[in-house]
Amino acid sequence: MQNLTLLDGKKFQITIQRLCRQLIENHNDFSGSVLIGIQPRGIYLAKRVAEELRKILPEHKIEQGDLDITFYRDDFRRRESPLLPNQTKIDFIIEGKKVIMMDDVLWTGRTIRAAMDAMLAFGRPEKIELLTLVDRRYSRHIPVSADYVGIEVDSIASQKVVVSWKETDGEDRIVLLSEAK
Repeated sequence: MQNLTLLDGKKFQITIQRLCRQLIENHNDFSGSVLIGIQPRGIYLAKRVAEELRKILPEHKIEQGDLDITFYRDDFRRRESPLLPNQTKIDFIIEGKKVIMMDDVLWTGRTIRAAMDAMLAFGRPEKIELLTLVDRRYSRHIPVSADYVGIEVDSIASQKVVVSWKETDGEDRIVLLSEAK
């Protein structure tokens, strides 16, 4: 496998900060907005964004939760081994709120579709927006697009985008993996 680092270190942090500034432009004080990270890897993005927003807007309440989509996936029953669910942690009402869903990589769109289905168990939001750290633009199976994008990557199906988080992997880094020829 050949590795190409797309983003790391200071540029990774600057990208998170830029996404936060874009959110502030559209959501002001976040009184009618909530952040929801999609399990398993979108929760790190949502927590990081919430943390940064709290630094920028210390006087405002930023609500952030984690959403498990395991049983809403369209491939749930097609797997050889059973899927192990993650935990959903949403301790607020999303009814009538603007929800900003977050995932680390947007690829086929199937995860986002499952997340929208799962989220409806918590109420009907006024609006749903999508924030993703990496948008793999040319691989959609479902017509989904992100409202906020950290970086766009043009990749083929055989390549893989890996996002590493310092919380779990020891460093902030986005790598494009390609098979060596």
